Formats: sequence, structure tokens, C-alpha cells
Amino acid sequence: MRLVIHPSVEQDRLDKIRQAARSMTVINCESPESALAAIPDADAFFGKMTPALLAAARQMRWVQSPTASLEHYMFPELIAHECTLTNMRGLFSDVIADQVMGYVICFARNLHTYVRQQIEGKWAPVGMPEFQVNFATGPGVVNAIDRAHLHLADTTMGIVGYGAIGRETAQRAHAFGIRTLAVDPVQADAWPLERLPELLAQSDFVVVAAPHTPKTVRMFNAERFAQMKRSAYFINIGRGAIVDLSDLAAALANGTIAGAALDVYETEPLPASHPLWAMPNAILTPHVAGYSPRVPERHLEVLLTNVRAFVEGEPLSNVVNKAEWF
Repeated sequence: MRLVIHPSVEQDRLDKIRQAARSMTVINCESPESALAAIPDADAFFGKMTPALLAAARQMRWVQSPTASLEHYMFPELIAHECTLTNMRGLFSDVIADQVMGYVICFARNLHTYVRQQIEGKWAPVGMPEFQVNFATGPGVVNAIDRAHLHLADTTMGIVGYGAIGRETAQRAHAFGIRTLAVDPVQADAWPLERLPELLAQSDFVVVAAPHTPKTVRMFNAERFAQMKRSAYFINIGRGAIVDLSDLAAALANGTIAGAALDVYETEPLPASHPLWAMPNAILTPHVAGYSPRVPERHLEVLLTNVRAFVEGEPLSNVVNKAEWF
């Protein structure tokens, strides 16, 4: 058996892959030309599969994607091919869930506003009239500042996509006392997608943790934002193509929703001229939710586990439904 790798990996990683592969030959290809020359007799491939490489493969049985997302990986010939495709899903779930809760706490406690005010040297509790220095009240009286800071245990989070990231997010939300709802097309313990409007109507935080597939492109648009509470916050750590950013910017500007936090965008980097940059009710991060010192070691372990399983003829982990892109 033969495993072809392209782009090539560093020596330390290659040594570990060859140890896991045992009797299977591992060819580390530094150029597209060398990969094309090696792939006709390959049984397995790790890296960036292309139409040209797949067309040259005579006996390809397994392709391991180096990424969790597949929108830039899939092509018609790969979908139709009989090979098994696996990906790297599940590596980032806890890391991304932590980022989601960071957004949630920022919105609940107005930290995004206070950080901006700090830069200006401005002391102004959200909810307090600017002319009023003291806002003392008697016992049991809920004032405007109280109302401007959410009590998380009184809120509901709606999660769109109840895979590994969605579940990790729900676990963290539960630790704060947040009620959670979820919709997913395949998970039996989530609502079906048909109940998305119901989820949106009940949620104080809407978290998109879905993959980019042909069915999710611009899933969130003006119609969806109008189904949310005006006091709700929208969070996207799924994929940028899922959200129509023009419609989101309009929803933030006209008060259709209260705020939004985004880590992914239709176009990356987000153009400096985009109106979202100037919106005080938006938190924008540069596609960093999945980064952690733990992720590289997890990435390698998924690959090694699947290499061992392939050699032994055992079931592979993270098998993809190619027609659905996840």
C-alpha cells in the first residue's frame, strides 16, 4: 500500500506518520509534479486533493483532508468518486466554544462598549443618562443600568448546527445557567431545521455553528434577522458564506437586532471600507476562534489514528458525507 502526502510535511511529523503506517509506503511530495507522478499507484492521500491528482489516481481508496471545513476542498469528481473522504472535524470544538462564550459575556456585560469608552477616557455606565453622575436607588428597585446588563441565567441561546462545536457551546452555556435550543438537519436530539423561526423568536443569543454547504449559503439574511428578537445578539463562528453581511449590517443599523459578533466573513479579510467596522454594536475578530496550542497535536493525532486504522482495515474516523459536504 502507498500513502501520498502533498503538500509535504516537516520531518518530525513525517517520521511519526511513517511509524503509524508501518508496512505502508509513505511518499512526502514537495511539488505538484512529484505528487502527480506518485499518485497513480497510491491507495491513500493526505493533503490538498485536486481534480488533476484524482484523475491520475488508479486505486485511490481514502483521502484525508487537512481541514475540518470542506467548502474549498470539494469538487464534483471527488464527490462522485468511490473513495472515502475524512476530515479534521472535532479538533476545535472546545476552543471555538470558549470564543463564543467570550462574545456572550461581552454583550451581556457591555464589555465591548466599555473597552471602546476606555480608549476615549470616558466614564459612562450603559443605561445611565450622560448628565447624571450618580444613579443610586433604594433596595429592590431595578434601574436603567441594571436593565442594560443581562443576567445570563435568564437568557436563551439558540444554536444553529448541533455538531461538536454546537454541543461544546451548549455545555458552556449551561454552566452559566443559560437555556439552550438547537436546530440541526441530522442530529436526533436537536430540532429539525423547519423549527428555525421558532428558535430565532425565543433566543437572546443566536449562535451559528453550521458548516458551509450548498444548502447553508446565505442562510441568514434579512428575513432571518427579522425573525429574531430586537434585543437579541447574533454570533457567527461557522462559515462566512452562511451570512449575508449587507443584510446583517442593515439589521444592526436599523435596530432589527441588538448586536453581532463575527469571526468569519463572506470576504476575508473583511474590507476596511465595510460598514461593520464602524458599528458600535458589532464585535469583529479575524478568523481566530479555532487557534490554540492544543490544536496542532490534535490534528496530528487524528491523522495518525486514521493511518493506523487504514493499514489495519478498521473503520476510519471523521468520515464525510461527500454529497452533503460534512
